[in-house]
Amino acid sequence: MTTPNDQLKLGIPKGSLQDATISLFARSGWKIHLHSRNYFPEINDPAINCSICRAQEMARYVEAGTLDAGLTGKDWVMEYESDVHVVSDLVYSKVSSRPARWILAVAGDSPYRRPEDLAGKKISTELVNFTKRYFQAAGIPVEVEFSWGATEAKVVEGLADAIVEVTETGSTIKAHGLRIIAEMMQTNTQLIANKAAWANPVKRAKIEQIDMLLKGALRAEKLVGLKMNVPQARVDDIMSVLPSLTSPTVAHLLNSDWMSVEIVVEENVVRDLIPDLVQRGAEGIIEYSLNKVI
Repeated sequence: MTTPNDQLKLGIPKGSLQDATISLFARSGWKIHLHSRNYFPEINDPAINCSICRAQEMARYVEAGTLDAGLTGKDWVMEYESDVHVVSDLVYSKVSSRPARWILAVAGDSPYRRPEDLAGKKISTELVNFTKRYFQAAGIPVEVEFSWGATEAKVVEGLADAIVEVTETGSTIKAHGLRIIAEMMQTNTQLIANKAAWANPVKRAKIEQIDMLLKGALRAEKLVGLKMNVPQARVDDIMSVLPSLTSPTVAHLLNSDWMSVEIVVEENVVRDLIPDLVQRGAEGIIEYSLNKVI
């Protein structure tokens, strides 16, 4: 039985990552139920106590021990140089399953082509500390000011010469008539832990359980299972075209010269694979989704 001292204080990121994170936990086996105007959602695990907080603040709360573990962006861990244990990288977001990028952008018609061209200029961003360190390391003197939001509009309105902003597709940057002149960092969600909590065997075991199942759910997003019946005489031919994650499972059908074949494959190959399998003699093909692949 989990005691109050061993209960894991887990931070769920508020804002753009919130829905994607709750969905990922659901696929991993944890149902998180939010209450209106309540920062302490329910979770179907008595060993976990959930809190909602901004991703920008998560690393500081985890470092201080207010939270034992949490999910936040790699960018915010780097922004505050937080002294936390990074358990793993979990590449997911509100839009896609690829890392986001912090980019340096200027007006489309500006003369600036490289970061060096911004010497003596003003840059607006929410990622102030990282941006200052980036330009200091490059020996480029700039003025960096904090942006409270709508950062892309700062250049358009003449409030800054350039911005440092996060983007996944670049569509918002282009829509504001801006031009990217440098990629400063790639970022993705990370599961982080307080170092004292990580040293606690009970809490560490729960964090590792969460990590394993979250990664299993993410891995399953791009995979599907296939089951099919194959004439025994065609098995070798069928096997030659199966891009299986592991060796296919093959079993004899009762009182038959047919075999049952089951595999796990990348979802993006199924469209072309199934017609090929049918042509080679496979029948009764079933495709099914996966919750987790460990």
